[in-house]
Amino acid sequence: MGFRDLLDTFATIYAGLKYGLPAVFRAVVASPALLLDPAALSRVSMAGIWVFFGPGGDGGRRAEKTQLITPNARGVVLDLGAGHGHTVNYLDRNLVTKYIALEPNTLMHSYIRAMAAAAGYTESDGTLLILSCGAEDTPSILSSLNGKPVDTVVSVLTFCTIPFPQQTIRSIVLDLLASNGGELLFFEHVQHGRDQPNAAWWQGALTPLWKRVFDGCCLNRPTHTWVKDVVGDDGQTPWRQGEMWGVGNESESDLFWIRMGRFVKK
Repeated sequence: MGFRDLLDTFATIYAGLKYGLPAVFRAVVASPALLLDPAALSRVSMAGIWVFFGPGGDGGRRAEKTQLITPNARGVVLDLGAGHGHTVNYLDRNLVTKYIALEPNTLMHSYIRAMAAAAGYTESDGTLLILSCGAEDTPSILSSLNGKPVDTVVSVLTFCTIPFPQQTIRSIVLDLLASNGGELLFFEHVQHGRDQPNAAWWQGALTPLWKRVFDGCCLNRPTHTWVKDVVGDDGQTPWRQGEMWGVGNESESDLFWIRMGRFVKK
């Protein structure tokens, strides 16, 4: 863990405050009652932050996301924590029949709608569905899908924020993802392993501040391990196939350490 890595992290936190706090100030001036609703203020802040961070963050890893998502996403695709809907730009319209954008922050929905329409997915023709519940609310998601599981689940920088992450990941895999070939594709920043104890320590130390700026995002979740280690009610793995890898130009001590994965369900 180098000084430059730490400096970059604090610069990102500063930028988050720079773009999030003005949005919060404007919202409170318009509706002072929001001061009594911290969760709503966090969503307002993140909406302001994502206008700045979303396009740059997406563009910076376009090649990796294309490699992961474009050839593998098919059928009905559920995009967890869709943000502004950037994932839709990686979908092959010939392979994907429906794009379901799960985004609890309703301030993001207009961006999703516009981006999806540009990619050929609209609510009017039934190829787009926007859901405002959280990923942990699998019963509501299934109800919105008329009880039918999806062919592909995509998570891009989302498992870092969901409540009860291990339980939620398990429910998504077992209840929402179709058997016999359903695929979970993820692009996530995760906790460092034992080979980088210094970087892992800093991830844990900075997470309390980081998650308050970035709407619950945690730097120190071993998401890739949780996905790999999911088991069903029978104690067996639901995976027929699974692989994980990193990005090519990433520092081993980077606090924002990326793992990508493709897991295929039995």
